[in-house]
Amino acid sequence: MNELSPIFLPGNGTSRCLECQVIQSPLAGVSDQIFRKLVRRWAPKALLFTEMVNAKSLELGHGEEKVNELAEEIGPIGVQLFDHRPDSMIDAAIKAELSGAFLIDINMGCPVKKISKKGGGSALLKEPELAQLIVKKVSKAISIPVTVKIRLGWCETTSNPVSFALGLQDAGAQLITVHGRTRKQGFSGYANWEAISKIKKSLDIPIIANGDIKNARDAINCLETTNADGVMIGRASMGAPWLIGQINEELKNKKTFKPPDAKMKVSLSLEHLKLLVSKKGNHGLLIARKHMNWTCRGFQGSSALRHNLVRAKNPKDAIKLLEDELIKLN
Repeated sequence: MNELSPIFLPGNGTSRCLECQVIQSPLAGVSDQIFRKLVRRWAPKALLFTEMVNAKSLELGHGEEKVNELAEEIGPIGVQLFDHRPDSMIDAAIKAELSGAFLIDINMGCPVKKISKKGGGSALLKEPELAQLIVKKVSKAISIPVTVKIRLGWCETTSNPVSFALGLQDAGAQLITVHGRTRKQGFSGYANWEAISKIKKSLDIPIIANGDIKNARDAINCLETTNADGVMIGRASMGAPWLIGQINEELKNKKTFKPPDAKMKVSLSLEHLKLLVSKKGNHGLLIARKHMNWTCRGFQGSSALRHNLVRAKNPKDAIKLLEDELIKLN
């Protein structure tokens, strides 16, 4: 594995430098402002993302809170947009830039049917000319860097990921993140890091590897295989906001990171719950349930705690369950 170096992105007049080569993936229903605040505690310089934003909806005034919150945050936050209409993507990218986005990432890899069937996300893998047009137009419309996230293709029999990525580079993409599966695979099977390596060898811009990276050992193996410029962590960080910082620490300093113990996991879940309830009221408990279920694992009594937490009828009951658990752990 080559020594990782800061990644410089010139933009269209406004340059950006990624000092941390471990990136937090945008995660629908997960990577909101509160989750990012927790991730930032362990990864102060990492590039984080808002949840994926529907460009057309943003153009119509929906989902503006996802980008309006950027001004309140410290550290680099990217906005990932999806749509198949160039004009909608331009308008949304301009709004995101004005709101303080560190960069604009164009999603061309999301496998979810409700997105791809409308022409967005991974559907663009079948439309290379349209994909290039979107990148070209968005790049010219804003001053900050434009990056793209892709998969290896729509399916194994029709994919030509090197050609697709080269087209995006020529259109103005300044960095490409590659998830090592096709759209047909979804999240099944294994990520093909060798295929990412072929893309890296063929392009001049930075390549970020994504897929099946759950810890620092996975990240090292992936980087050794792909020679990528960095890694993006997705599903493995759900319930583990410390993971980006952990992997970065172990990659750079070669020191074993001490992950949170039971007490810290419960305390973190309690903090997360209180923040969500403070911002969203009783609905915050519904959002917090999945986070608490992911985080409260791996210690004695955690199964019973999760069982009770998902059945808590109101925030007060959930808070008491976590506070009582902390007393037990003291």
